[in-house]
Amino acid sequence: MTECAAPQTPKTLVGLSEIIDRYDAVLCDIWGVLHDGARAFPAAAQVLRALRDAGKAVALVTNAPRPDYEVAAQLEFLGVEAACYNAIATSGDVCARLIVAKAPQKPFQIGPERDFPVYDAASAMAGFDIKPVALDEAGFVVCTGLVEDTIETPADYEAILQACRSKNLPMICANPDLIVYRGDQLVYCAGALAERYEQLGGLVEQAGKPYKPIYHAALAVLEQAGGAPLAPSRVLAIGDAMHTDIAGAQGMGLDCVWITTGIHREELHGVGGEIDADALKQFFEDHAQPPTWRMDRLVW
Repeated sequence: MTECAAPQTPKTLVGLSEIIDRYDAVLCDIWGVLHDGARAFPAAAQVLRALRDAGKAVALVTNAPRPDYEVAAQLEFLGVEAACYNAIATSGDVCARLIVAKAPQKPFQIGPERDFPVYDAASAMAGFDIKPVALDEAGFVVCTGLVEDTIETPADYEAILQACRSKNLPMICANPDLIVYRGDQLVYCAGALAERYEQLGGLVEQAGKPYKPIYHAALAVLEQAGGAPLAPSRVLAIGDAMHTDIAGAQGMGLDCVWITTGIHREELHGVGGEIDADALKQFFEDHAQPPTWRMDRLVW
């Protein structure tokens, strides 16, 4: 009998400067890498500045269910200025295009009002107003998240999801993330509701990572800015979530740096903050394909 090979673990980097000469462009996640939803990580912002100083093209790629200008404003508030990157690709922008593709059907919204700018973006693309309507008027569902995500769980949406499914409405999921940390609190995202909707037999289109459209959008902007195609071997992706950031990068054939103090920090880091070697080994026994590199947090 042939024994299975032991799972590989990614190589550990002390700083991104060790490898950056191998790459011309970087696709960097935001939540979990640049901030945690409540606090910015100054060292990570310094990495973006260093990348731009080194002549590297940088696109921020995020599952935020809002247009790029909304995310840019939040980053500016947190101290990540526009000079740190060339472009932002958001799942909100991809979602807006999917909404337009379904017009003139009207959307039913599952999610908070703070995500309504996605309809402004869709309206601008379409050239006419697109606004959420009541369920009995809708031709499809747009799920951007939980309305009160600090206290609600997907179970609170069972009746709404069942009602949407009874009408056989397709769903656009504007944020494929299942959960994220906001500060020190774990909160559910739109992806958790979309997962349940699929379990009910509903059809779901996903707008963000790990799906390819958001990566194509980010790369297209960088190629346009640089005036030349980018070879996949010269593009590096950075992110903290295995099932979105790392899976998405690998699906695109890109090298990737995995940040372990993001969404997986409770699994991998002990009380003192150091990586737990046994937990890391177990983690990669549970995940078949490791990322190219590993860092605790993004530093230069």
